[in-house]
Amino acid sequence: MKRRQFIKGSAIVGAYTAVPVLLKSAGLNEEKGRKIYQILNTQQTMVGDLPVLRAFAGDKNDYVSPFVFFDEFGPIAVNPNETPLTVGAHPHAGIIPTSYFLSGNCRHRDSLNHDFHVNQGDFMMFTSGRGAIHREETGEMMFQHGGIYHGFQIWLNLPSKYKFIDPTTHVFSKDKMAEIEHKDYTAKIVMGELFGAKSQVETLFPVFYYHIKLKPNTKLSIPTDPTHNAFIYVINGSLEAEGRKEIKANQVVLYERGESMVNIFSAGETEILMLGGRPHNEEVYAYGPFVMNTEDEIRRCIADYNAGKMGDPDIIDAAGRNRL
Repeated sequence: MKRRQFIKGSAIVGAYTAVPVLLKSAGLNEEKGRKIYQILNTQQTMVGDLPVLRAFAGDKNDYVSPFVFFDEFGPIAVNPNETPLTVGAHPHAGIIPTSYFLSGNCRHRDSLNHDFHVNQGDFMMFTSGRGAIHREETGEMMFQHGGIYHGFQIWLNLPSKYKFIDPTTHVFSKDKMAEIEHKDYTAKIVMGELFGAKSQVETLFPVFYYHIKLKPNTKLSIPTDPTHNAFIYVINGSLEAEGRKEIKANQVVLYERGESMVNIFSAGETEILMLGGRPHNEEVYAYGPFVMNTEDEIRRCIADYNAGKMGDPDIIDAAGRNRL
């Protein structure tokens, strides 16, 4: 059987460094906290039918591990009865692609015999391990009613001891994630723990994933393990960060390790993701959707995919095309 080529646009291509902008007036004092390593601009690209903003992809591992890839898809308006926006059947190995939906819904089908919808506020973990195939497209709700399709696909890199575990897929609803309602901000703890609020999403290694909305004139100091990585992506609005540096929408700020507190200030309403965790400190080899520790492991993944051991992309795609 002829095997599908790897998904176009999935090659590991990173973002580019931004020139820091200094704010004239400061909302932060000189509190002790993490220093900024670098600010990154996103790059526009396409994955299947989807326009995405790519924050990083396989680079900056010293500062983003255990994460290895970050895409924001949409926001894109979908009209009722339109052909679904589709990322056709494609393989992954050695990583956990995660999907988090701010709006809209997605249909996920994979070679593990899953066929389900991921809805607004849900969080999906596709632990690919030794290799599996999935297909993603806008869901039935969007086909019937239309709406805004918007969210994130962010890959967690599996450490070497988990690279070839059996693949699994899990979807977590909003009630599995902790929420904080404060007069100055709200926070959804997708993974990890913040200010005593802990997510029920279990992970194989220490990692955190916070979705935070700041009200105007809010200063926030976020504690982290000083030995772990931490970075922030601004979805909407802007932040003042360490050194009076401005972080604009669709930019990423990478922090150095060594201190606990990440200090930020928002003059207006601002929405961010803050992520990080314990770095793997392992070499990374990547070939499109396969992320491993050695070139030999990459070759093994390619051979397994070509031999059909990860599943049949034609069957998965055919089921998707025939759903409507």
